[in-house]
Amino acid sequence: MLRVKNLQKSLEFYIGALGMRLLRRQDYPSGRFTLAFIGYGDESDNTVLELTHNWDNAEGYEIGTAYGHIAIAVRDIYATCAELADFGVKITRAPGPMKFSPTVIAFIEDPDSYKIELIQRD
Repeated sequence: MLRVKNLQKSLEFYIGALGMRLLRRQDYPSGRFTLAFIGYGDESDNTVLELTHNWDNAEGYEIGTAYGHIAIAVRDIYATCAELADFGVKITRAPGPMKFSPTVIAFIEDPDSYKIELIQRD
């Protein structure tokens, strides 16, 4: 679960830029929050990311020291990064081999500055 400052911007990023789908969304007016569940496929067979938007937190959140990053495998990391750059996504580490490994990775940021690692997979 990630707490997000602006749910619409986050959905545009994860759905528009990364190609996930909105699987379900529930507003909780009495608690003043919304939960949005997104992913690449049905929850019964795939990993799902929960985005939590607390309506009254206009300042956003600090990213905790225990948080690392989300990782997503992609087929063509160079083409993916080019498409994401065209979409306006911030690429914080261009695609290239990891230090001490031939695995090709890149890093991007979502609208709340959460780091997402892209990993080249065939």
